[in-house]
This record gives sequence, C-alpha cells and structure tokens, in this order.
Amino acid sequence: MASTSDIRKGLCIRYNHDIFKIIEFLHVKPGKGPAFVRTKLKSVTTGKVIDNTFSAGHKIDDVRVETRSYQYLYPEGDTFHFMNTDDYNQIALQKETLDAPDLLKEGEVVKILFNTEDSMPLSVEMPASVVLEVTHSEPGVKGNTATNATKPATVETGARINVPLFINEGDKIKIDTEKGAYLERVKE
Repeated sequence: MASTSDIRKGLCIRYNHDIFKIIEFLHVKPGKGPAFVRTKLKSVTTGKVIDNTFSAGHKIDDVRVETRSYQYLYPEGDTFHFMNTDDYNQIALQKETLDAPDLLKEGEVVKILFNTEDSMPLSVEMPASVVLEVTHSEPGVKGNTATNATKPATVETGARINVPLFINEGDKIKIDTEKGAYLERVKE
C-alpha cells in the first residue's frame, strides 16, 4: 500500500476493480481545508481516461511493475507487434495500450510495463521524442504572418502535426511524443 505522497507520473494503481496509470497529477493545498491530490488516470485495459481526486494521506493500492525493452515491428489493424530485445520473444498489443500509436515508427525501441503478479503488459512508454520525416506539407507563404504561424504536415507514420512555415517535405523533425507537438528541425 502507498499513500498520496507516493503519487508520481507513470505509477500504476489498482482503483475501482481496474488498473490505472497516472498520467497527470497535481498536489493542491488550499488556504482553507485539507490538502488533496488531483489526478488524471488512464485505464490500462480500456484506455479510458478519468479524473479523480484523492484526499491527503489516502491509501492507494499500487501495482508492482517491471519494465522491459521491446522493438516495434509492425501494425496489423488495431494490433501492434513488438519483439523483446533480450530474448526475441514477440507480443501483440492492442492500440488502446499505446499512448501515441500514430508516432510509432517501425524499429523504434520502447519500454513496456508488465504487471509482476501475472506478467500482463500494462502500457507502452514511448521515448520522450521521436525523429520522423515529413512526407506531405503545403508550401508556406512568407510575409503574411504576425506571430508564430504553423501549417499542418503529415509525417512518415501518417500522423498530422502542426509545424512552422519553413518546414518542407523531406525535412526530418523532432516530435514530442507526450503532446504530439513539433519540437525542432533535425539536420543530418
């Protein structure tokens, strides 16, 4: 058992007869009344996201997890296939288990969290950022902007990202996997 002071991003807990992963949290200490922790929880079985508030000192049932490195192989409908980088065993996971499936490139190495009790895969942790090539982008028009203007671009995995006007087709860009946002252009 853990308490609300142990809450951190990525912690897996048992709540309402399901296993949830904490994706956001905020400790709040109002001027009047007791402190509490506002959280955003994602179900590892259904992918549903819920908001929940825990009062300070509340006991939470944490789930012991083990992290293993896996390489992404290929998609098959809503199923994604991964290979263990240590023993080459393969597993298939549903799209709901992944945080950003549209930013996953074949050959990418990710961390998969497993429940230590029954060795069930709980969630996939993407790298903080990925480098992808822009496959389609409208040409940007110079001179018609007052501030940071963006345009939609499609990357090699099929995801659509808003990028600055100077990004062209064929450019490689770094993308924040958590927000799905453009970070910078990558020179090679």
